[in-house]
Amino acid sequence: MNIHVGNLPVNVSADDLKVFFEVFGKVGSIDLIVNTKTGEAKGYAFIEMPSDEEALSTIETLNGKEWLGKTLVLTKANRQGYPAKRKLNRRR
Repeated sequence: MNIHVGNLPVNVSADDLKVFFEVFGKVGSIDLIVNTKTGEAKGYAFIEMPSDEEALSTIETLNGKEWLGKTLVLTKANRQGYPAKRKLNRRR
């Protein structure tokens, strides 16, 4: 399962994320989104965890928790690696 992790500090590295998330289960891959001009993190990443149970538990445990001075926002990402969109009631 892919997890979208938002509100990350700009100085976080993929290694930092791997060490932090491995406490909660096996990490398959990490896609830290960076600014191509500055090389700094843009504040979000996608963490792939092979076990859906571990991924859901991680989301439940870490969403809203503080890490490195920032309050993390974790959501289940869709298959393309983007945060799952909320369904909105829109009038047309």
